[in-house]
Amino acid sequence: MSKAKRLMELIVAVNRKRRFTVKELADEFGVSMRTILRDLQELSELGIPLYSEVGPHGGYRILQERLLPPIAFTEREAAAVFFAVQALRRYSSLPFETETSTALNKFYTYMQEDVRARIDKMRDRVDFITPVRRAQSPHLPVLLDAAIRQVVLLVDYASKQQRGKREIQPIGIYTQGGLWYCLAYCFLRKSFRVFRCDRIDSAVPSDSPPLDLQQIHLGSKEELIRLEEDSVYLYADLSKEGVEACEANPCPVPLLHVFNDGTGRLEGNVERSDIPYFASYFVGLGKEATVRQPKELRAAIRQLLSDLMVRYADEGIVTQE
Repeated sequence: MSKAKRLMELIVAVNRKRRFTVKELADEFGVSMRTILRDLQELSELGIPLYSEVGPHGGYRILQERLLPPIAFTEREAAAVFFAVQALRRYSSLPFETETSTALNKFYTYMQEDVRARIDKMRDRVDFITPVRRAQSPHLPVLLDAAIRQVVLLVDYASKQQRGKREIQPIGIYTQGGLWYCLAYCFLRKSFRVFRCDRIDSAVPSDSPPLDLQQIHLGSKEELIRLEEDSVYLYADLSKEGVEACEANPCPVPLLHVFNDGTGRLEGNVERSDIPYFASYFVGLGKEATVRQPKELRAAIRQLLSDLMVRYADEGIVTQE
C-alpha cells in the first residue's frame, strides 16, 4: 500500500475509532509501530487534532469534531457545493455561521486556479435572493442542538402581546421569508407552537424532564397545527395572479393547490391567534384572492378594510400650499 493511500485510510480509521493505540493501527495496516508513529505525526501536522495519553491503558484519541477524508470533486460538483454555501450569505443568522464561513474559505482556497477563475466569473451571473432582515437569531445552534438531543429549554420570549419566560422542547428550526422559526412544544400552553427565533432573547437548558417527541419532526408541523384545539380551517380561492403572488411570497398555510388553468386555492389549518396576520396577507392580495372560510377571518378582513377607508378618507386631510 502506498503511503498516500495509507494516510487516507488512516484518517478514516482514526475517525471511526476515536480512541486507539499505535499497536492496534500497526496490526490493522500491517506496518511497524514506528511507521504508524510517523504517519500520526503527519496527520497531526495536517491539522487532525490527536491527543496522546500516557500510562498502561494510554494511547491516542481524536479531539473535537471528526474530520472527513479527502473527497474528489469534479469541476461542476465543486461549483455546485460552492454556490450552495454561497446562497446562505444573505442570512443575518445561521445555525452554523462560523462553520459555513470557514468551509467556504477552505473550499475556495484549495481549488485549482482555473476552477477559481471560473467560479469568480459565475459569481456575477448567479445569485440567490433572500429578503434582507435586520432581525438577529443568535440562539439557532442551541435550539437545533436541543431539538436533536430532546432537551427542554428555558427561553425568554417576547411575543406580540407580552414578554416572559417559557419552557419549550424544540422539534426543529426552519427559515421562511428570511426569518427563522422554531417549532416546539410549549409547556406553558401545553401544546405545540411556532416561535420566531429572533424574539428569543435567551435560551438555556432547563431541569424539567423532556417529553418523548422522537417521532415528531418538522414534516409533522401542519398535522400538529390541525390537531390544535385553538385552530381554524382556512380556505381561499386564488386567481392565476393570486397563485403567482403566493408562490413569490409564500403564505404559511400548509397547502397551495394549483389547477390546470393556473388558478388555485389555499387550504389548511392555522392558529386562531394568527387571524390578524392572515387578514393583512389577503388584503395585500386584493382581488386575486377570495377567502371562503373561516368566518372570523372574513370579518377581520372587513374590519381591516373599514379601518383603511377611514384612514384614507378625504375629509380632514390638510394640504400645504
